[in-house]
Amino acid sequence: MSDVRIVFRKYGGALHWNHPGRLLGEDEHGVWVEVPGGTVARKGEGPPVTWETTAIMLFPRNAWWTASFNTPPHKSEVYVDVTTIPEWKNGEVTMLDLDLDVIRMRDGRLILDDEDEFAEHQILLNYPSELITQAEESARWLLNAVGERTGPFDGAHLDWLSKSIQF
Repeated sequence: MSDVRIVFRKYGGALHWNHPGRLLGEDEHGVWVEVPGGTVARKGEGPPVTWETTAIMLFPRNAWWTASFNTPPHKSEVYVDVTTIPEWKNGEVTMLDLDLDVIRMRDGRLILDDEDEFAEHQILLNYPSELITQAEESARWLLNAVGERTGPFDGAHLDWLSKSIQF
């Protein structure tokens, strides 16, 4: 088990959410990282924010998303950011956050969030058409997979949660 730095950026390179994590291991779904409750994160260079609950994050090897599986009492059970493919280098995983989020709440509601931000950023940040298409395709796939609880969204995170030092 080792430490990793998780760095989300926006298109164009601006720093977005960034925080430490603890590498748990990998399987057929990708690389799993624990973000314990009490972890201090920042949104860009903004003030520190302390996560209250533990999350198990999944970084797939070649898919356009990253997932967080949140422990109770966090209001969302699964929170998936549509991103570019996560890249690993020198103990850091980094990706571009493409605004769209697929969220499964604890009560089972499924939400596609930040469609307005995605539309704004297409113009403001001049997203290339290929990026827009890939983000939209990923969001559609995620809505189905998260909603139907297939693939890594079928409880695969529970084995990794059991290896967590915080839960």
